[in-house]
Amino acid sequence: MIQVRRGDERYRDEDADAGIESLHAFSFGPHFDPDNLRFGALIACNEERLAAGAGFDEHPHRETEIVTWVVEGELTHRDSAGHRTTVRPGDLQRLSAAGGVRHVERNDGTGPLRFVQMWLAPAEFGGEPEYEVVRGIADGTPYAVPRAGAMLHVRRLADGERTAVPDAVRAYVQVVRGAVRIGEERLEAGDAARITDADGLELKGLAAAECLVWEMGPEQTYM
Repeated sequence: MIQVRRGDERYRDEDADAGIESLHAFSFGPHFDPDNLRFGALIACNEERLAAGAGFDEHPHRETEIVTWVVEGELTHRDSAGHRTTVRPGDLQRLSAAGGVRHVERNDGTGPLRFVQMWLAPAEFGGEPEYEVVRGIADGTPYAVPRAGAMLHVRRLADGERTAVPDAVRAYVQVVRGAVRIGEERLEAGDAARITDADGLELKGLAAAECLVWEMGPEQTYM
């Protein structure tokens, strides 16, 4: 089964004075929706847009796997474990909050910043925070998030090119750039597909496209 969620259906938070715009795919903060709490391990998929000089001040997380993909601009990350990093397009960042961590996210550049941030629930609680940045992740390279029992695939497609969707109990496809077709559905940048019991599905590029594809197990395996 394929359920398509359009980018313009996301819950929107905007603070023009602070230069922050957030688009939430799942129930988030004041946008409580009991019918849209999660999909498998995935509990948030936010598109964040920060103007130059804008950012999120230090704030806490715990028991969450936070994966970030920069689309445009440069993201400055600082955390309470001592990491300070600049994350650029094509880099994949993972912060495993575990028992607790605090971090800051800012646009210290001169141009706009846009990134997709995804939160996953861990299969087990506790442990020490972990942090990693993979620079220039290659097309099709799977990236495992073991604590959440999930795998992320970055897929880049030329016009007319095809690639398989992982045969998984649950798959989540987020279109970052361009447009693709999956089954009978056309998805454009900002759109997402939630797929249950994926079997033999393909993504077809309808223009030069970039997609983030999550491969996950049954929802009941997550806490």
